[in-house]
Amino acid sequence: MSADIVSVTRGASPLVLSMPHPGTGLPAEIATQLNARGQLVEDTDWHMRQLYGFAERFQPTIIEAQLSRFVIDLNRDPAGVSLYPGQATTELVPTTTFDGAPIWQAAPDEAEIARRREAYFQPYHDALAAEIAHAKAQHGFCLLWDCHSIKSVIPRLFPGTLPTLNLGTNSGQSAALAVEAAAAQAMAGSAFTQVVNGRFKGGWITRHYGQPAEHVHALQMEIALSAYLTDEAAPWTFAPGKAASLQATLSAMIDAALAAATQLERSKP
Repeated sequence: MSADIVSVTRGASPLVLSMPHPGTGLPAEIATQLNARGQLVEDTDWHMRQLYGFAERFQPTIIEAQLSRFVIDLNRDPAGVSLYPGQATTELVPTTTFDGAPIWQAAPDEAEIARRREAYFQPYHDALAAEIAHAKAQHGFCLLWDCHSIKSVIPRLFPGTLPTLNLGTNSGQSAALAVEAAAAQAMAGSAFTQVVNGRFKGGWITRHYGQPAEHVHALQMEIALSAYLTDEAAPWTFAPGKAASLQATLSAMIDAALAAATQLERSKP
């Protein structure tokens, strides 16, 4: 496992924070194939590690991607199957920005996509699977919190303005209902606009790893960038004052989900 592809910080609790899209790294041979727009790596989930700095109190394990999602999207089905049939989305290896602007001088072919899947996709998921297994071995269960953010206005992907907080559990399939309900109740106590299983129900990570019957409860949290950046455009600056109330809400949600998962798992025979 190469440290320039994925970093792992192992914690002592059953909480695993997955961060598949904060990376901005571009291998040299890929950077030269991107056009000027692509080299901006604008669809990054900016400042995830800083945003989730509050989570240290939970002693989580953190798996963080170092490469840009333009190299390969770690939250897409590796077989290339669309997560949202009939709706606009981006591919395993994106060909455009979220707004639909081309990002390559020449789009990668199938052989190149296969190479990237092996070289860049697999190490992240090997690390994530290993840490989920470790949490289960230590605690009997894992709470997987998949961390994401996105611009609040992207007409190609959704109408109007996205709610600030978008909690996804693949329509209740990736986490026990009690765990989802606890997180949703904590979210409801905030002043942020919010939705559960709305436009973003959870990507491939949530759907693939979330197996409540196997003691893995996975929730995706998609956050509007406007909630913690000074502006949703370059240079994508973190705004600590603005982020503070968001961090308090996220902390309450994780706390509630962990408590619910712990109670549920301890009650099982």
